[in-house]
Amino acid sequence: MKILFAIQGTGNGHLSRARDVYPEIAKHGETDVLISGIQADVDFPYPVKYKRYGMSFMFGNKGGVDIWGTARKVKLLQLLKDIKDFPVEDYDLIINDFEPITAWACKKKKLPCISLSHQCAVLHPNAPLPDEDDPMGRLVLQRYAPTTDAYGFHFKEFGPQIYTPVIRKDIRRLTPTNLGHYTVYLPAYADERIVHHLSQFPDARWEVFSKHNKTPFTKGNVTVRGIDNAAFTQSMASAAGVLCGAGFEGPAEAMYLGKKVMVTPMQAQYEQQCNAAGAAAMGAAVIKTLDDKNYPIIRRWIDEGKPIEVNYPDITADIIAEIVRKHGK
Repeated sequence: MKILFAIQGTGNGHLSRARDVYPEIAKHGETDVLISGIQADVDFPYPVKYKRYGMSFMFGNKGGVDIWGTARKVKLLQLLKDIKDFPVEDYDLIINDFEPITAWACKKKKLPCISLSHQCAVLHPNAPLPDEDDPMGRLVLQRYAPTTDAYGFHFKEFGPQIYTPVIRKDIRRLTPTNLGHYTVYLPAYADERIVHHLSQFPDARWEVFSKHNKTPFTKGNVTVRGIDNAAFTQSMASAAGVLCGAGFEGPAEAMYLGKKVMVTPMQAQYEQQCNAAGAAAMGAAVIKTLDDKNYPIIRRWIDEGKPIEVNYPDITADIIAEIVRKHGK
């Protein structure tokens, strides 16, 4: 059987999860990989047959999506050409992690495309929702990478074909401790803004991992360094708590490690608003933005926040086997 594994390359969560998913898929047949998108900071240690520019949302530095930066980076004609030309018909099974080129190529050629993603779980009718609806954001989520069947990951199981998160083996091998610091990853904020606000809590030590950083520095109780997967996972495993954006993999890994968790969703990003609602249901603290208005919530989290306990078994192989059994040729 010939399998295509199509992965979204925006952000780090998709590729981080794919590092554990790919070996399980490859057990079932000859597997090619496509990655589209330009905003990831982690590598993928397996052969990649296709790399495409795709369509990525650009991070801003004030807590949201950089709308104009995103618009400037879009290559619409290239995207349409890639959709038209991609040979999805050459494969017996296409597994798609929120990747638009192969999803739309399959739709146009009326071929099956199986979603294996967090986004399809966010769209499930039982999934937690934010207080404020965003019809346009939901429409984007629905139309960005349309598929014919869906297997989703969320913070908890709440329906058929919705599973607990894929936790990387690197994380599963860690022994959690508590050295008292707080690990921070907020890629939608500028370093200066993060340092300014976290400095207002001088009794806490903050280890910030920055998408924007080129030269590590320390200012008072805040240390800032660039993205380093090994250093980040060690920092998180030994932290008292984790403050991060309302993505999915990061908060899920922090919960798995038994940390107290605070998330702040990116503005104008519907998926992250939904993730924040889901994280809150698990016991995480949520702030809408990193600013002085939310200092009381941060203070309360530092002083009174509780570690989150979850049960996330390693069932990736079982999920892939089920997909192959139902949809493989």
